[in-house]
Amino acid sequence: MRTVAPELSGGVLDVRPPHPVRAATPRPGLHRLATPTRPALLYVPDRLPLQPRPLLVAFHQAGGAPRDMLALLRTEAERRGVLLLAPGAARLTWDAVRDDAYGADAAALRRTLTAVLGRLPVDPDRIAVAGSAEGASYALGLGLANGDLFTRVLAYSPGRIPAGRRTGRPTVFISHGIRDTVPPAALTGRRVAAELEEDGYHVDYAEHPHGHGTPANVVRMSAELLD
Repeated sequence: MRTVAPELSGGVLDVRPPHPVRAATPRPGLHRLATPTRPALLYVPDRLPLQPRPLLVAFHQAGGAPRDMLALLRTEAERRGVLLLAPGAARLTWDAVRDDAYGADAAALRRTLTAVLGRLPVDPDRIAVAGSAEGASYALGLGLANGDLFTRVLAYSPGRIPAGRRTGRPTVFISHGIRDTVPPAALTGRRVAAELEEDGYHVDYAEHPHGHGTPANVVRMSAELLD
């Protein structure tokens, strides 16, 4: 059995934005951040206002890369002035999705988030997680485990929710394509949404007439939660 550090038990990151929020203006553009696993990408939109901004942490699908989530979310991040952080899984997919234990990926994210929150003007009430496919499952797991940090969870075609603690009550957006067979919406997206609603979470569920990908109009719909 994989050994998990006690502080990562259940996926709890134990990260908080500084108070007061830092007001430094970040340099626009794409930044490559070193981590103990794989480099993460941080995108800072142009012409950011001086006040603290939303931060969206986005997890790629199995076999993917951080740049995949930037390609999916960058347009909305630019439009809405959202800081976009895209980490990379140490292996083919994320630790808790692979073996239901939060290890190297969660530890690397905790370190990266601590650095980002310590130097960028992030609004503590608008920190969100997002993901595609297996990355959506990971976003759900970490988002629910850290609901006192992440106020929104955007899950595009999730398969399941990894085991872990649940704290807080983040708002959840779930989308799924009706032609998706990996995994089918009826067996995953609808089931996950129903499970969370039954558990008392506010869930917005949207199906689209496509397959495994996420169309731009669905990303736009989900990004409205960040405003």
